[in-house]
Amino acid sequence: MLVVRAIHASDLDALIELAHQVGSGMTTLKPDRKMLGDRISVAVASFAETIPPEQRDYMFVMEDTTSGRLAGVCAIKGAVGLDEPFYNYRIGTLVHSSRELDVFTRMDTLYLSNDLTGATELCSLFLHPDYRSGNNGKWLSKSRFLFIAQFPHLFTAKLIAEMRGYQLDDGSSPFYEGLGRHFFKMDFNHVDHLTAMGKKSFIAELMPRQPLYVAYLPEDAQEVIGKVHLSTAPARRLLEQEGMHFEGYVDIFDAGPVLQARVSELRAMRDSTVATVDESATPTDTDPLLVSNTKLNDFRMIVAHANPVSGKLALTPDEQALLHCQGGDTVRTLSLNVRKNVHV
Repeated sequence: MLVVRAIHASDLDALIELAHQVGSGMTTLKPDRKMLGDRISVAVASFAETIPPEQRDYMFVMEDTTSGRLAGVCAIKGAVGLDEPFYNYRIGTLVHSSRELDVFTRMDTLYLSNDLTGATELCSLFLHPDYRSGNNGKWLSKSRFLFIAQFPHLFTAKLIAEMRGYQLDDGSSPFYEGLGRHFFKMDFNHVDHLTAMGKKSFIAELMPRQPLYVAYLPEDAQEVIGKVHLSTAPARRLLEQEGMHFEGYVDIFDAGPVLQARVSELRAMRDSTVATVDESATPTDTDPLLVSNTKLNDFRMIVAHANPVSGKLALTPDEQALLHCQGGDTVRTLSLNVRKNVHV
């Protein structure tokens, strides 16, 4: 059986093993023992509320309770850019015109910006290939939204998610080769590794501050601006279903899109409900339902086939055990799939 839960200090070895499956392009999940060990320590302190909300990094793992194996991981950072600069390119427009020559041109530009400083970030979503079936990927991604809906006071008004940018089969990035390499003079994977290690000062030192004209880039670099990695396309669709959208910000290395949303406008904030666990009720076969407990320090979530009735939710003994709850406890629920016919 699978459960999404708050990460534990004892998960380090299993997380390192999972990180070996990720590959390049995800700077927040590298198979480095010190980096992941430090990150887990911050996550444990986050759930224990022993550090300020803006410093927190809530990490969740999907555990196969039958084997004890970690099937996936995801995370929410309380705020980005408050202790080190958070860079993106903002896509802008410059207009050049001459009435005398009857010329009017619009040029797309890239501006190096820190506009998203302070936003809460969804990050580090990865599901092991062995578990990429059924609703597992959808469940893992959407678990973070139910956590935010349960504890909205812990997060800022704006939510962002940097999506992995387009890469060729050999792992190279057309955007980086067309732009970044000219300034950094090193391979994409090396830059990716330095960023993962927190060594980001070189970005400000080497990147130009003036607007860059997109038309000056090679055509293959222009074509991938705002385009996601092929394996990331499903993740983007899931985030968009929950209320996130693209507003013209991209990653400075691979030009992957940055999705944004106001926390108050998320589907989970609007549609999730609380219910009381009812041991006497009979579970029904309904559409899959995300169900979480309401404990910050022991957050756990499952997918159940049940439907809240009059504020009560029927859960089996096994489901209650996975959630570390019992009859009479409060849980939060959200339909796994977007109900298209619901009018709000």
